[in-house]
Amino acid sequence: MSSAEAIRYETDDRCPPLVAFTVGFQGVAVTITSVVLYVTITVRAGGQDEGYLSWAVFSALIIVGALTALQASKIRRFGSGHLFLMVVTPTFIAISVLALDTGGPEMLASLIVVSSLAYLVLAWRLPFMRRVITPTVSGTVIMLIAVTVLPVALNRVDEIPADAPDAAGPVAALVTVLVSTGLSFRVSGVWRLWTPLIGIASGCAVVALFGAYELGSVGDAAWIGVPSSSGFQGFELTPGPDFWALLPAFVVVTMVGAIKNIGGSVAVQQVGRRQPRVTDFRLVQGSLNTNGLGVLLSGFAGTPPSTVHTSRTVQLVSLTGVASRHVGYAYGIIYVGLAFLPKLTAVFTTIPSPVMGAYILTAVGLLFVEGVRTVVQDGLDSQKAMVVGVAFAVGVGLDTQTIFADLVGGTWGVLLDNGVLVGALVAIALTMFLDLTSPRIRERLETDLNLSKLPEIDGFLRGLALKLGWNEASAQRLRSAGEETLISLLQSEEVEGAEEVPRLIVMAHLEGEAVELEFLAVFDEENLEDRLAYLSDETEGMEEGEISLRLLRHYASTVNHQKYHGLDIVTVQVRSSG
Repeated sequence: MSSAEAIRYETDDRCPPLVAFTVGFQGVAVTITSVVLYVTITVRAGGQDEGYLSWAVFSALIIVGALTALQASKIRRFGSGHLFLMVVTPTFIAISVLALDTGGPEMLASLIVVSSLAYLVLAWRLPFMRRVITPTVSGTVIMLIAVTVLPVALNRVDEIPADAPDAAGPVAALVTVLVSTGLSFRVSGVWRLWTPLIGIASGCAVVALFGAYELGSVGDAAWIGVPSSSGFQGFELTPGPDFWALLPAFVVVTMVGAIKNIGGSVAVQQVGRRQPRVTDFRLVQGSLNTNGLGVLLSGFAGTPPSTVHTSRTVQLVSLTGVASRHVGYAYGIIYVGLAFLPKLTAVFTTIPSPVMGAYILTAVGLLFVEGVRTVVQDGLDSQKAMVVGVAFAVGVGLDTQTIFADLVGGTWGVLLDNGVLVGALVAIALTMFLDLTSPRIRERLETDLNLSKLPEIDGFLRGLALKLGWNEASAQRLRSAGEETLISLLQSEEVEGAEEVPRLIVMAHLEGEAVELEFLAVFDEENLEDRLAYLSDETEGMEEGEISLRLLRHYASTVNHQKYHGLDIVTVQVRSSG
């Protein structure tokens, strides 16, 4: 049975409350460790006290629960409309530790609030950022983030009580890694979800055998209550040089998190339905807006940011067959409830540092592989390989040195020695250089989305074919594809009844032996790509509106339709026949 056939409740199905809460509890059980441990290791590595740790964990649980429920909704431009589990992200660990160590929780909160604006801007300008923040760039930055988090994880291995044997930390960390990875190699099904918890439990057992497990804070914690916010005093209202030195790195990491969010939202839209549909990029933008709001709220609360966890979401849906977004509401309610149970959360915060470090180590390893996969899936030719290699080498090399701090000093020195930031800038600069200097034709026409503009569009495409030296048959094929695309877009009551004629932008790019046409316009809710996919091959009883779709499918090699808020992009590829 395929995964699609195994779906019992699709995204928009209303599943019974008992089912929703049962699956929600499963989701919480396999993600709460990540939420609490990532916050705990960040706070402790940043040298903060237990008061701030309690507040940060409490705030993170509330935000994760609320944001998962909002992700399941579709409220204006917020929400993905799907089951999309939220967790605290490991990508912020290294720079959050640096911010806490430099200026405390106040500086961390201010940096997160300001960088969250980048998230919201990306969601707003998503259609126009796709040629700048490419998979090559985002994959490289993800790999750099993983490398910078490694020292934070490894430094936790030898943090044990003074009276404990020296071998307690390394042995516990080794057992945690071996059990987690060994089980992931050999188990399948529902047991695969529980391998991280089993690995952590094994490491804790080793620490207990060495007599180094400290559970005093669990006994002292209340069963029900709200921690004091005394550990978090608010924002840094007069940012100094350290703030400005760290801000670009926070913005870059935030943007990379947004790019991961885009890919995850696309994947979740596909896994929650029996019959695959074309990605609705308006829901992708809704997911981005929600995640950006989560980053903003994390800043207001002074806790490390949250993000979506695509792999856990996909695994949960695949194993339970329940993709209903009502599970997201249940997941959110459970997380908010857990925030008011300090004794339960104290169990996770008392996990020994060597075990936490080992857990982070395995998570960071998977993060690095995710970066590699992102780069490879985009197609790794010699030019992209050079971009990745140079950017990664520069980033890793600078992150372990103080070259610019010694040469320049001050804010600029600290800024330029940040490996993630400089590596990202190198990757973006090289990618833009390749894009600007590539030997391909770029043509653009801006007009109205109106049938009367067909001669203007036809003349534009005829001139393009002449410039390319295409023969008459290929030129006619290109012009016909453009005509049928325009007619297909115009077959909408919304466009016909609009008070103002929508604008249409036609852009042409030469891609090898094919011309890629992009039609940018605003029109109806229906997706052309879906209409083409489900178009019947039968001609009898064919509706009038289907004629242009059939002709378009005949003339064009591929048709891709991406719907955004305020903008639709239809990409048509036509190949030369000569």
